Amino acid sequence: MGARRTDMHRLQEMVRLHRMGKSSREIARQLRMGRDTIRCYLRALKSSGHLEGAPEELPEIADLRVVVSEHAPPKEAAPASSSIERWEETIVRMRRDKNAGPTAIHDWLRLHEPEYEGSLSAVKRLCARLRREEGPKATDVAIPVETEPGEIAQVDFVYAGKRYDPERGILRKTWLFVMSLGFSRHMFCELVFDQKIETWVRLHAQAFEYFGGVPRVIVPDNLKAAVIRAAFGIDGEPVLNRTYRELARHFGFQIDPTPPRSPQKKGKVERDGGYVKGNFLKTCDSVDIHADRKALRRWLDEIAAKRRHGTTGRPPVELFEELEHAALLPLPRARWELVVWKHATLHRDSHVQIDGAFYSAPWRFLHQKLWVRCTAHSVSIQGEDELLWRHGRVARGKRSTVEAHLPEHRRDLRHRSRAHWIAKATAIGPEVVQLAEAIFDADDVLHQLRKVQGVVTLLGGFPRLRARRAAKRALHFGCLDYRGVKNILTKAIENEPLPEERQERAWASGSRFARRPTETLFATKEKTHGHQ
Repeated sequence: MGARRTDMHRLQEMVRLHRMGKSSREIARQLRMGRDTIRCYLRALKSSGHLEGAPEELPEIADLRVVVSEHAPPKEAAPASSSIERWEETIVRMRRDKNAGPTAIHDWLRLHEPEYEGSLSAVKRLCARLRREEGPKATDVAIPVETEPGEIAQVDFVYAGKRYDPERGILRKTWLFVMSLGFSRHMFCELVFDQKIETWVRLHAQAFEYFGGVPRVIVPDNLKAAVIRAAFGIDGEPVLNRTYRELARHFGFQIDPTPPRSPQKKGKVERDGGYVKGNFLKTCDSVDIHADRKALRRWLDEIAAKRRHGTTGRPPVELFEELEHAALLPLPRARWELVVWKHATLHRDSHVQIDGAFYSAPWRFLHQKLWVRCTAHSVSIQGEDELLWRHGRVARGKRSTVEAHLPEHRRDLRHRSRAHWIAKATAIGPEVVQLAEAIFDADDVLHQLRKVQGVVTLLGGFPRLRARRAAKRALHFGCLDYRGVKNILTKAIENEPLPEERQERAWASGSRFARRPTETLFATKEKTHGHQ
């Protein structure tokens, strides 16, 4: 007979039945107690005088408890020896200092204590006893949160099985996006194939349009689409995804991420997600994503919205239309445009890769991680809180290149056409054009682009007059490579007269033996034949 386990109300009933003249056998049968136990209690109550009196005037429960404790004290259980008694201090310390659970403690002891042979059940029993001795903590109390209309919505993803993806032609995992309004419990749901940031913000916009307004505070889980770094502790500062920030600024709501490992902090959407999973998804046999989305929307409007909610006692859509819809923030006039922020490395070619296309940025940021703001029509690259450049969108595999983003003396090397380099040579002078064309035509099989690039780029770095004279000299002596042209400029011999120019100068000076360049042997023969 243990007083701690005895229901005092049953003892009151025992006294009432005894005063009514019932036998011990009858009392035992009605109260479902052993006759020996009944007789033991009756002896204790008789010695205290509590069995006397009218059946309707029963003794107080507190008096009965005192009598039972005095006359029939509970038997103290003999302390049982535990197989983990010698490690109790270690277990207490690990629970207190590291908040470790029974399984973690058991596994740690197995790894680090060679003599440990205890069982997981023994560790669990010890931890349960320690919890009872410690008693409840203030943090164990669940504080119900009162939510005003239009104040809070909670969002989450729930796994929804596999469905057929018509674009890929395979079965894929699907996720159920759920947004629940905290006051009315009205909710929006959608089936998707991924949890990407683009999907996350697009579903928010769809939910706001479905509700016809925007809650003031959104409570998301700590998924990467919402929170890049969670806040651990009250002093921690969560780092929000930039794309999610842009969405919040456009629609005017604030973000209040739940603490890590605390799903109870968004219990409303957790329960709603479980409700959808246990109701609609349990009875949905289809694997067609489009058919399931239509069926889900119909189920939301006709079943979920009109059910009698267990907490509010009213259908969610009724409470929503009556009190919450008018309290939501209005939808912005400007239509929301998807904005996605991405981290991208500026590669060796001075371009970042976004969605398979390439966009240039100043080469001084080479190999650095840059922030890229992407919309449907533009790609804006930022570094160190400054806008570096805004590009228009180009197709996958294409490049958007700004010449000024490349090193000045190398930016033209990206051009591979003959016409481009002839145009560059034309800007310097006709002699450079002749030299470039001569190099291009020097071999009818081997492409001479690199030679032309080197020579034209070299000549472009000198004054035009020097470059033109150097090109003319190189043509005269057949120097059709970079080294020959560079030697002419390095030795500054481009101004020295060519052989034919020496003869012309000598004739002009009146030299006795000088002959004009045109007076060649062929010219003399031609004259002779003409006279004949």
